[in-house]
Amino acid sequence: MSQTNADGKRVFICGSALRGQPDHNNLQTAQFLREAKTRPLYRMHSAADGWHPAIYEVAEGGISIPGEVYELSLKQYENLLATEPPNMYPGDVILEDGEVVTAILYPKDLVEKYNWPDISHLGGWAAYKASGVK
Repeated sequence: MSQTNADGKRVFICGSALRGQPDHNNLQTAQFLREAKTRPLYRMHSAADGWHPAIYEVAEGGISIPGEVYELSLKQYENLLATEPPNMYPGDVILEDGEVVTAILYPKDLVEKYNWPDISHLGGWAAYKASGVK
């Protein structure tokens, strides 16, 4: 289970709040800790015509998702959650080094319902956005 303490929470960012992406300011002054990748347990889709990523855990066929780990104060964390698109929710992810941190996930059943494109093979959200693929 991810660690939360009185001072803050470690959060894995892998979408539009990454450095250089349009929603990075949603992190406010959160402390960047490091770049990281998840263990290969997840899939990433482009939701709502490329508005945001949709990631979820899978039993097989997963990939390592690249991203960044931040230390957020509890107030910054609450603000981040308030700025997330509908249906997204916080959940634990496992990083390559075994650390468990919080990420913003998306329900797999909604990804399947809307048939949003699987972009897992493109190397993460920033690479997807830079590729111009729709």
